[in-house]
Amino acid sequence: MTQTISDIPSDAIRDIFGRPKALIGMVHCPALPGAPRYKGAALDTIYDTCMRDAEALISGGLHGLIIENHGDIPFSKPDDIGPETAAVLSVITDRIRRALGVPLGINVLANAPIPAIATAVAGGAAFIRVNQWANAYVANEGFMEGRAAEAMRYRAALRADNVKIFADSHVKHGAHAITGDRTVEELTRDLAFFDADCVIATGNRTGDSAATDEIRTIGDATHLPVLVGSGVTEGNVRKILGLTSGVIVASSLKEGGVWWNPVEPARVASFVSVAQEALEA
Repeated sequence: MTQTISDIPSDAIRDIFGRPKALIGMVHCPALPGAPRYKGAALDTIYDTCMRDAEALISGGLHGLIIENHGDIPFSKPDDIGPETAAVLSVITDRIRRALGVPLGINVLANAPIPAIATAVAGGAAFIRVNQWANAYVANEGFMEGRAAEAMRYRAALRADNVKIFADSHVKHGAHAITGDRTVEELTRDLAFFDADCVIATGNRTGDSAATDEIRTIGDATHLPVLVGSGVTEGNVRKILGLTSGVIVASSLKEGGVWWNPVEPARVASFVSVAQEALEA
């Protein structure tokens, strides 16, 4: 049988992190200039807040980070995101990369791969996360289309093939009735067909864990490495790591388990201690 491009084995996790499974933390940036909740805080204050969380996550033993404009609620659609967002995120990314020297990813909400690629190139990140890479769904922000075609052309124009694509399958915070006649397996295969490098399984919203059956369904449908990107806790991480190439963990490492709070170093240390057993298995 003739091999197609989408069938070529990929191991973005090993390539980026130098290991078969990765623990990736989230830097949830506070509201950035241009966002409704930004009230004029000095940029150095924002940078220091992001650096504090980044240092707590990496010193606790995580292998890399995703930097995300999670404070920019309500999130704009991609075409409404101003250049100021990528500009500030690029500075945050560059500072964290220089200080910590770990692999970084970028997620620009909502579903904005072009600003994310621009940020990754300017700040030296290794990958971006995109919530809807192919097909479409109805998100909190309204109708959201996959933007793989324009994003890949933009990446090519910047000669940035080194920036990898981590794409969600059956993404959280959305309704999927518009693709209800297609299975999760088919939607997952579309990600590889559109040249994603890694697939992310999620729950229904921030803090919700992906169901074990869906993780297995997604993993069986793709040759790409699979991560779980929401609801990862000390209580379920060993099971999840047994099924995947890693996790993206956020809320459970924050004070009180709430995403907008600072990272709590004791939670990070305890989480990594539990996860390490699975990593070494």
